[in-house]
Amino acid sequence: MSSSHKLVLASGSPRRIELLQQAGIEPDRILPADIDETPQRAEHPRSLAKRLSKEKAEKAFTLLQDEAELERGYVLAADTVVAVGRRILPKAETSEDAAFCLQLLSGRSHRVYTGVCLITPSGKQRQRLVETRVRFKRLPRIEIDRYVASGEWRGKAGGYGVQGLAGAFVVKMTGSYSNIVGLPLFETAALLDGEGFDTHRNWPARALS
Repeated sequence: MSSSHKLVLASGSPRRIELLQQAGIEPDRILPADIDETPQRAEHPRSLAKRLSKEKAEKAFTLLQDEAELERGYVLAADTVVAVGRRILPKAETSEDAAFCLQLLSGRSHRVYTGVCLITPSGKQRQRLVETRVRFKRLPRIEIDRYVASGEWRGKAGGYGVQGLAGAFVVKMTGSYSNIVGLPLFETAALLDGEGFDTHRNWPARALS
């Protein structure tokens, strides 16, 4: 496959865009795929992350079929789910959501699952599911209140962003850090490389002295 193919990111998440850019991968188009993210009855967190990433990629791929410039591009989608056991935590939209999540996570271990789905120009689908285990310190009420007041939790799965103030809550982490932020970079780059996309095409090249 030609490295001239475009890359479409089916997400408007600033965190995912920044992570891709950190790895030198610049999406040619940002196309958020709005879908119903409500978990199905008794759905496991792992299954939810995989299903939502697949549905987002498929929706974006369908929308691109009417655009000649991008209809044969790569479509990349991801969805991150935070869970305590089988209990799926919400993507916090209110201060009450955030406080609830932090109270539940306080002094406990939880898991962060990210499903990544890639649809190639030929229409082939490839998926990965990445899991990171995280343990929080015990959070006193005043610390929860101050974090909620910061607003950093807004729109984030589990009510926190590990790349910000909440990084100080983490006692132990096993697995990918970028997965917690919202996109596991190693697995994402491997998916793209494996399907012929040149992940290094935007890397700077400087002459050796």
